[in-house]
Amino acid sequence: MAASLDGKVAIVTGAGKGIGRAVAEAYGAAGATVVVSDLDGAAAEAVATGIDGATANTCDVTDEGQVKALIDGTVDTHGGLHVLVPNAGIARVQPLLEKSLEDWRAVMSVNLDGVFLCTRHGAPAIIASGGGAIVNICSITAFAGSPLVGDYAAAKAGVLSLTKTTAVELRDHGVRANAICPGFIDTDLVTANAEKFESALGLPAGGFDEVIAQKQGRYGNVEEVASLAVFLASERSSFSTGSAFVLDGGADASLL
Repeated sequence: MAASLDGKVAIVTGAGKGIGRAVAEAYGAAGATVVVSDLDGAAAEAVATGIDGATANTCDVTDEGQVKALIDGTVDTHGGLHVLVPNAGIARVQPLLEKSLEDWRAVMSVNLDGVFLCTRHGAPAIIASGGGAIVNICSITAFAGSPLVGDYAAAKAGVLSLTKTTAVELRDHGVRANAICPGFIDTDLVTANAEKFESALGLPAGGFDEVIAQKQGRYGNVEEVASLAVFLASERSSFSTGSAFVLDGGADASLL
């Protein structure tokens, strides 16, 4: 039996493309009323147009006022909030010793502060709606460092810890919190930076794809992440909270 989100209201941030878009579309297909939120308002509108009953929202998740407005507007328009996916994220791919404090803070602000702000303002709305789920999009870099994305990895480790704290503090209020930790997924965030990884690792052109093939068999696809996100938002995962769900084709299971 497919997981159902009938009658649920869900917010997905960073939903203008990639994993966020796939999650928003999967939630709509599962019966949820979806608020498609993105910094790029035109992209959010384009995605929302393709999902029955969806609405679009422009939001900078580093701005507390905008996050609060997103939550309040969703409750006012749709009558509540049951599922929150603080997916918005960025990466600035460069060696750690070449990163400026400005670059570091920019990645932390979106990838970690943004999740906190969404949780801080979204969880009370979920509680008031009778309970629900927060599904954080984390990464296998939360478990192991990766060249060129030290700030991204540190932020994702923070998201994982925040997920567990959220689960513990809010369990008795009817809010579950889990994290999806994908490996390398076929998104612009990954493929557009393949040459930078090849240069840093001393690989020939196309060598990064070979590393992916060795470590995890192939690139994951956004629909696979979205399928897990539907499960974690649904009542079928009612006893799951505070967990990290690794989705990486076995990359984290082997040293070689």
